[in-house]
Amino acid sequence: MNITQAEYGELAKKASPNTKSYKTIPSAFVVGGGICVIGQLLFALYRDLGLNEDSATTLVSISLIALSAILTGLGIFDNIAKFAGAGTLVPITGFANAVVSPALEFKSEGFVLGLGAKMFLIAGPVIVYGTLASIFYGIILWIIRLF
Repeated sequence: MNITQAEYGELAKKASPNTKSYKTIPSAFVVGGGICVIGQLLFALYRDLGLNEDSATTLVSISLIALSAILTGLGIFDNIAKFAGAGTLVPITGFANAVVSPALEFKSEGFVLGLGAKMFLIAGPVIVYGTLASIFYGIILWIIRLF
């Protein structure tokens, strides 16, 4: 079947569900903001325990990653993500979920071919292209600072 790009666009438009922005944007904002509030509370807690700012921020990241990995393992994070949409994907918690979900899904295939090989199925491209982009931006910054 040969169809033009315009016809394909029309078919895709008909098959795609309409987004309810009035509903999804506030829920993403509330949940994403809630994750940030939890991070800020953890930061205050770690500072009160006597950690310096660098150590506290590092521990906040580790805590949020661990919490989202645990919630993913328990099946809770997916329910939160269904409600919040991008509100859970943007912070570091979404990245942890992207690593843990495939690992759990393929664990039955064994530690090497399942868990080890599939763990970075979703997060791998983010790591690769994020690293390449940071190198590219670093070179641009280096060139700008030369002048």
